[in-house]
Amino acid sequence: MSNAGLNVTDSEKNTVVLIVDDDENQRWIVKTYLEKYGFDVQTAENGAVMHEQLAKHKVKLVLLDVSMPGDDGFVLARHLREHHEVGIIMLTAAAELFDRVLGLEIGADDYITKPFEPRELKARVGAVLRRMSEQTESPQRILPDKTGKRVAFGKFMLCMESGELRNADGDLVELTSMEFDLLKAFAKNPGRVLPRDSLFKIAYNREWHPMDRSVDIRIARLRRKIEEFPTKPKILKTVRGIGYVFVDK
Repeated sequence: MSNAGLNVTDSEKNTVVLIVDDDENQRWIVKTYLEKYGFDVQTAENGAVMHEQLAKHKVKLVLLDVSMPGDDGFVLARHLREHHEVGIIMLTAAAELFDRVLGLEIGADDYITKPFEPRELKARVGAVLRRMSEQTESPQRILPDKTGKRVAFGKFMLCMESGELRNADGDLVELTSMEFDLLKAFAKNPGRVLPRDSLFKIAYNREWHPMDRSVDIRIARLRRKIEEFPTKPKILKTVRGIGYVFVDK
């Protein structure tokens, strides 16, 4: 089997990944596998140890199990999103669609269902880290241009290269990596209806299931950030039964 997509870039080597899971065997399996690719992998069996590890290490990405005693994954994900600049991948049970949607609504960057192939996990870890790295360039006021690298819409300006979204005052609007991927896809296709299955592949690089509403959750979060009236959107409009269209006027 090809190793395409599994190679680790120089910027990813020694990246600190924190596994938060009450299953000791699961922690060991994931730790051993990711360390083969040069990651610095730390572990925690609960929320209390997670906080200790965050204080001791410069964690870049957290792999967070949903079902744990004490503070569960949702509580911990909400804390991480509010207090730490880290990527979050939720580890969920295969049948629990509600868990996946709720995790994304809280602000997780991706999810993977148990049981999972370690290779798939590595690919998703790499994808989230690469999306995060695209958004870490030095902040600066973004002005319009004609190259397509900067797209103006409403009262906002999106830099397609750095992943920065700024409002009319030049202030940075925080986006998760998936929110940026979706907004970038819309900005590249103004006036074109993008079906849900296409948006799902952009966000998750996997096939869409009609019962999965996670893309709609992401769109709702984006609307709250860029629409004056999110319930009456003028930028990201719904095309009933198909998907969404981006209006950049």
